[in-house]
Amino acid sequence: MIRAFLGLSFGFLLSACSNQSTIAPTDMGDTDQSFSMTVSEYLIGVDDQLEVNVWRNPELSVAMPVRPDGKISVPLIGDIQAGGRTPVAVANEIQKELSIYVRNPNVTVILTELRNFEYISRIRVTGAVQTPTSFSYRQGMTVLDAVLEAGGVTEFAAPNRAKLYRQGKKETEVYDIQLGGILNQGELSTNFRLKPGDIITVPERFF
Repeated sequence: MIRAFLGLSFGFLLSACSNQSTIAPTDMGDTDQSFSMTVSEYLIGVDDQLEVNVWRNPELSVAMPVRPDGKISVPLIGDIQAGGRTPVAVANEIQKELSIYVRNPNVTVILTELRNFEYISRIRVTGAVQTPTSFSYRQGMTVLDAVLEAGGVTEFAAPNRAKLYRQGKKETEVYDIQLGGILNQGELSTNFRLKPGDIITVPERFF
């Protein structure tokens, strides 16, 4: 379980129409801070597990998953929209609504299980690989690990034109991967450590 995520931010999956800039890899090492990419605050999603705590009012404190309609039910005030909002925003609304019934309520909303986050953090491998795939990020994973997860490249691949796409703070960062060297010569200079949300593409060769 993951607790106390009130200020935590994550990098979101890049869009094909995002602005791109090809840059030399500079910080592709340890990923201890992979989960604190400062793009925007994490937004609550369907099935995320929440705890609503009202200080000194345990009878009003509840734990529940976010319903498919994006809402949660809170004692006294009923349904509150949680999906697509930050925990702080949800806590502020609950606190405002409860102030009608409770004197100076102090409300916190805690994400205890990020089920929706799985899709934000997944690694994708597309293009000329045996099995284009999407799978959960695991710390320490490298480009080679991801390509092997996809079954390796096809006979039509141009592995040395492979690229890694990563959502940066302002735009999509693009890294060149010498995948042929990694697979065939053990050349690991571009066997980058991956981060949540990374996308690897392997194009087909020109005939």
